[in-house]
Order: sequence, then C-alpha cells, then structure tokens
Amino acid sequence: MLALPLPWLSGVERAKSPVRMPVVFTPAEVERLLAHLSGTNWLMASLLYGSGLRLQECVTLRVKDLDFGYRQISVRDGKGAKDRVTILPSTLNSPLQAHLGRVKALHEHDLAKGYGRVELPYALGRKYPSADKEWAWQYAFPSARLSAGQDGVVRRFHTAGSALQKAIKRAIGASGISKHGSCHTLRHSFATHLLERGYDIRTIQELMGHKDVSTTMIYTHVLHKGGRGVHSPLDQ
Repeated sequence: MLALPLPWLSGVERAKSPVRMPVVFTPAEVERLLAHLSGTNWLMASLLYGSGLRLQECVTLRVKDLDFGYRQISVRDGKGAKDRVTILPSTLNSPLQAHLGRVKALHEHDLAKGYGRVELPYALGRKYPSADKEWAWQYAFPSARLSAGQDGVVRRFHTAGSALQKAIKRAIGASGISKHGSCHTLRHSFATHLLERGYDIRTIQELMGHKDVSTTMIYTHVLHKGGRGVHSPLDQ
C-alpha cells in the first residue's frame, strides 16, 4: 500500500484455515423442529429450510421479491452484495399469502394513521419519492411496532432476526435434537438434502448464492456415508 520494498516477505505462505463440516439436520429432525414452531416463526424457519435463505435475507424480504406465479424468491443484495433467485416452496404458497394479507392490512392501517413508510435501499427514495409507501416495497416480515430512523422519520422496519434465533433454539431443545443447531443449520440442511436427492452441484451453488463451487462442495460430505462409503467390518 505504501509502495515500500519488502524483500523479506518473499516465499511467505498464508496459513490455511481449518475446514469444518457443517452441522446438518436429517429430514426427520427438520420435521420435528418445525412442528415445535408456529405462526411467523414457523413460516420464516420454513423459508430458511425450503429456500436456503440466510437469516438476514429472510427478515429483509420485500413483498415484491416473492413471485408466486413462477414460485421463486428474488434475494436482493445478499452476501457479497449479490442478487440471486431461489425457489419458493409450493407448500408455503397458501400460508405465505395469508400472512401477506395480514401484513397488508397492517400497512393500510399505518397509511390511515399518516405513517406507512419503509426504508428504501440506496438512493431510491430520492429517485422515487413516494415508493416508500407502496405495498410492493414493504417488508414481508415487518416489525410489530413503528420506530424512528436516523433521519427522524417514523417507519416500520423489518422484524429482528434475534426473535427467530431464540425460537429455533427452544424448538431444537423441545424436539429432542441433540445436535448444536441454529438458523443457519436449516440453510445447510437445504443444500445437503438437495444433494442427497441427486440435484446438480452447480444448480445448488446458484440457489445458495455461493461465489465459488468449492464452497458448495463442502456439502458433498453427506454422500460419503459411513466413513466415505467404507463398510465397517463389524457390519459384515
């Protein structure tokens, strides 16, 4: 950076980071976990597993990002500031539309009270002055209360991810799952279960939003069942 010669740095190798296998729930464990959730927590957790969303991607979803016709979700500004498209599970079609009906009623109530604004990304607020009140830009999972932003404008922000994190922790304990899991474990399980069902690694890479396929390849450990496919002599 300072354009100074550093000859003593030649030949230095970067230390390799240890490779950690992700914790993955079995399909039966996912079913048990979801059975101990309800309402919005169940819906959001189902999206983490059914669409492979990160927690922050889920809580910041906008209404316009949900395409029921094509059964897909547009993830905007994900990790690495990248956009991608992932699947919208058909199972969630009716529950999600019913949820959005309640959210729309809340938005209309806010508008009637003189509020109804939402935070917009980048400089869209200056380009489209009235867009922050439009239904399409509202958060799919809004906060339960209004709050003032840094500019002093009272808005309804998205719900906090911490509430879902706590709910999933409780559900893991209540369902008797012995693994140390979290919200991100549902995303790991999404990729792993798709691989188990024979889906192409490149397709899963795109759904997950991984920059490099080597990141997605870590989930192939499930294909090496029983110690890389080796049968124990005890089983013979």
